[in-house]
Amino acid sequence: MDLLAGKKKDPVRHDRRGNGNLPKIKVMELRRTDFEVIITSNGIVRAHNSTSLTPRVSGRIHQIDERFEDGAFFKANDVLVELDPTDFTAAVATAQARVARAEAALAQEEARAEQALLDWRDLGYTDEPSDLVRRKPQLKEATANLTAAHADLSAAERDVVRSKILAPYDGCVLRRVAGLGQSVSPGSSLGEIFSTEFAEIRLPLSATALKYFQLPEEAPETKIRATLFDSLIEGSDHSWNGIVVRTEGTLNATSRELFVITRVEDPYGLNTGHGPLRIGQPVRAEIDGRLLKDVFVLPREGLRGPKEIVLVNPEDSTIQRTGIEPIWEDKKHVIVRDDLPEGWLLVVSQLSYAANGAKVEILDEDAEADRLKAAQSPPGESGQGQPTRPRGRKRGGPRG
Repeated sequence: MDLLAGKKKDPVRHDRRGNGNLPKIKVMELRRTDFEVIITSNGIVRAHNSTSLTPRVSGRIHQIDERFEDGAFFKANDVLVELDPTDFTAAVATAQARVARAEAALAQEEARAEQALLDWRDLGYTDEPSDLVRRKPQLKEATANLTAAHADLSAAERDVVRSKILAPYDGCVLRRVAGLGQSVSPGSSLGEIFSTEFAEIRLPLSATALKYFQLPEEAPETKIRATLFDSLIEGSDHSWNGIVVRTEGTLNATSRELFVITRVEDPYGLNTGHGPLRIGQPVRAEIDGRLLKDVFVLPREGLRGPKEIVLVNPEDSTIQRTGIEPIWEDKKHVIVRDDLPEGWLLVVSQLSYAANGAKVEILDEDAEADRLKAAQSPPGESGQGQPTRPRGRKRGGPRG
């Protein structure tokens, strides 16, 4: 919207626009607004779950699945490595035979105990027979042997299952170190794998940034968003959405920075189809900060020094140099809460040194563009019939 729209133009000001000796400037109107801080940081993508795949039984590698190769993806419970099952099936058969012998021994002891009780009564004894007469110790031994035999059978059957090394989660193979025919034992490393369900990025925040950042523990129900950009390939337009899930418990001893942990779901895009965010990839992050209310958002081109701006009084087009105290800065904006004169104009173009009270000419970019177009048109063309540019503009933008 034209900053001068609705204002009566006095004749003096109209004449001043034609004065070519006055400095010509571009301006924007000062208005208070709300501004959401965006905190930038850098980090490296890392896996949340990283595992050294190991067997739980000893054996010789009989088969390696194609999904257990460097860089291959797999699903939870996929069989990645299979050991030779011969020894394990033989152990099951041996355990089954032991169970059968133990069951037979228990049956014999039960029969002997029953016969011993009958013999005791046939002999005419009237008192209660002892445990030895009733063969209770022998029965307990036979029962215990049967229980142990069943336990050995269960262990042998579990070893058959464990001869197939399963994936513990959906993931990717970092590297495989085991080979076909290799003998392995419990604890031997077969390779390194990591989870692809989500990845995490450790991002440092300075003490200044922490003032404008809401810690996850302060509002656990609030999702703090972070957008990640590829900083490995210059000019890449890939981005990923993440959530800040927690902070580390201590400050960095050297930099006094606090590290926040950002989580990205499905980093390789296996389910969503977006571009892969690889483990070890450097990224640049933009994290949602606090909302600053009722502040002035100044463009960086409006600064005349680290803490100085030039304002224009809209009533008489005179300038006034003013000091400011920024509360937040980024590459494009400077945020202040100073008591600036709302409705005045901020100079956003180059301005040679001029003292306070000096008059300036405010450029009308639309009129200047029309003038240049007319000057560049071939002789005899007036530009009639051409579509005109809309004269409205976004409020708070550079004045034209």
